[in-house]
Amino acid sequence: HRAPNMSHQDKNNRGQQDKEKPKKENILDLNQYIGKRVYAKFNGGREVVGVLRGYDTLVNLVLDECLEYLRDSTTFKVTNATRKLGLVVCKGSAVMCVYPADGTEEIDNPFMDAEGQ
Repeated sequence: HRAPNMSHQDKNNRGQQDKEKPKKENILDLNQYIGKRVYAKFNGGREVVGVLRGYDTLVNLVLDECLEYLRDSTTFKVTNATRKLGLVVCKGSAVMCVYPADGTEEIDNPFMDAEGQ
């Protein structure tokens, strides 16, 4: 089965339509954090902190001076213990959350009463 013949004009119109498509915008604009310390949380519960050196539209991250926060082997909760990773590339499909290290602090859960329920 043959494809229908396209006129020269049709081919030109198709080319113009391709050129007129708007460029895809990044889901996340991390430019303001380049060279600054950021936290990243991943699927599976891993958490790291490092200096953001680069990223792309798929949210693949390049972190320098990276530290991973280790998890307790029985409860799997993140602890304050860390291990040095150095320069790492983080796969964007695993990144759940990225936020700056400066200006953030951990607070008590406002939804839990004093008894810890």
